[in-house]
Amino acid sequence: MLIRFFIYGLLGWCVEIFWTGMGSLLSGDRRFRGYTYLWMFPIYGAAVFLERLHDLMIHWPVLIRGGVWVAVIYFIEYTSGKIIKSAIGICPWDYGNVKYAVQGVIRLDYAPAWFVAGLLFERIHLILDRILL
Repeated sequence: MLIRFFIYGLLGWCVEIFWTGMGSLLSGDRRFRGYTYLWMFPIYGAAVFLERLHDLMIHWPVLIRGGVWVAVIYFIEYTSGKIIKSAIGICPWDYGNVKYAVQGVIRLDYAPAWFVAGLLFERIHLILDRILL
């Protein structure tokens, strides 16, 4: 389980760096600057605890599974954001007054990205099962 925690944590960091890098490129920053936060490693690593949920819904239709992942990811993002904000006074990924932001900690317009991310997590989980990690 510890190995998977580190794998999910590192993969999450990499995806977030790519995501923010693409965002900077699309906003005109030719440096293609991507970034993440140290706080994110344990949050992404905690995906190891979602493997059981994936096992339970593996045969469900893809639209239902994707919708479940969106809800789960929003719950995790909202909860962890609020906990960090109460601990240090700010949420690292503070969305502030961004359109479709909920209390600055989640963005409803990210639902399609979270849908895809959840389905990608399923593939990674299956690969890890196949290589017995």
